[in-house]
Amino acid sequence: MNWGAILPVVMLAGSNLVMNVAWYGHLKAPGRPLWLAVLMSWGLAFFEYWLAVPANRLGAKTYSLAQLKTLQEVLSLTAFVVVAWVLFGQKPGVAQVAGFALIVAGAGLVFRSPL
Repeated sequence: MNWGAILPVVMLAGSNLVMNVAWYGHLKAPGRPLWLAVLMSWGLAFFEYWLAVPANRLGAKTYSLAQLKTLQEVLSLTAFVVVAWVLFGQKPGVAQVAGFALIVAGAGLVFRSPL
């Protein structure tokens, strides 16, 4: 098993899950003051960086920068779908699934380059 290729992906997945909770989780408590929502989001982002920065440092040994960014974007969308579904009950519709599929197809091109 090539941990140099797998570990950065796992860490980026965790990072994006935490970041999506930081970005959207505060919407579950709209009555809280904005300053508190920002402070709590920053607190989560601190821990997110403890996953993202090492993931990129390790990942740069295996992946190109374009591949790392593409991984991050696809994982961010995946984490968003999970957070929207689990926390807010918003299942993706056909249009969203089709749009995300096109993004994944684009990611496939990045990983196949050069064509």
